[in-house]
Amino acid sequence: MQWTELTINTTDEAVDWVYMLLIDADYTGDISITPYTATDENSSPWTYTVVLYLDNHVHVNQRIDKIAQLLTPLQRTGMADELEIATLETKPTTDTSIFRRKIGNRFLILPANQTNETTSPEDIVIRLKPSLAFGSGLHPATILSLKLLEKYVTPGIDALDLGCGSGILSIAIAKLGASVLALDNDAIAVQSTKDAVYFNGVEQQVSVMEGSLGYGSTLGHWMGGETANNVQAIDTQQKFDLIVANIFARIHMALAKDYQQALCRNGILIAAGFTDDYEPSITAAMSEQGFTVIDRERLNEWVAIAYRQG
Repeated sequence: MQWTELTINTTDEAVDWVYMLLIDADYTGDISITPYTATDENSSPWTYTVVLYLDNHVHVNQRIDKIAQLLTPLQRTGMADELEIATLETKPTTDTSIFRRKIGNRFLILPANQTNETTSPEDIVIRLKPSLAFGSGLHPATILSLKLLEKYVTPGIDALDLGCGSGILSIAIAKLGASVLALDNDAIAVQSTKDAVYFNGVEQQVSVMEGSLGYGSTLGHWMGGETANNVQAIDTQQKFDLIVANIFARIHMALAKDYQQALCRNGILIAAGFTDDYEPSITAAMSEQGFTVIDRERLNEWVAIAYRQG
């Protein structure tokens, strides 16, 4: 059987979105993600090369067109390059062992299709589809968020996962014993979170809905267009003990006041999704709303910051 190989180079931020956009294309096959290797001496914005495979049945061209169309926003925003297409006689074997990842002291990311993995009683296991593991469990911003969640989530608290994406942070919060509202302004992300929450057996602790927090409901979709122009804003009277938001820097700064209003007194905000060059501006915006930095985690140029509301 012949296979069509699709290859696209992406930035760090785009890896999650490649996965979620592929959900909308009904793609459930293997995804190979490797560090980008430059082909020339010029500097490049790409950090990963994403490869997926389609069997060459009669509708393969329609599937390629749909995937290419869905990936267009990433290219338009400079987060991915053009899709490359090649024909292979055989599909390479994907080594799912690369998806096993220990994060922090307790979180263990495992592939969903392997049930014979060795774990310890202290492990908090989060099972993800192999196609999802790189897109969320291995992204620097997600790793940093998980490390801070491990420190600050306590059983019984009410938490908000703003921009829930793949759902990994909501699952982590629930497995630490808290209740969580998972919120995203992207319908694909909402469905992805619902699927992951159900598969990990934490649907009793996680509520998933399409919407945003306060001013975020007016900002539209991060990729532009009209995808999320009319998303619902959650009830501003609802208070949370903890908010985690793994989103773009500009959104953090725009939502500083909404974070303050949505948190209980002495509540904790975990802000991630940005590199350290944005840290001064974000911290200044949070300080204006009475937040104090209490902790931070770093990985290369990425940073996640824990703030406490006074």
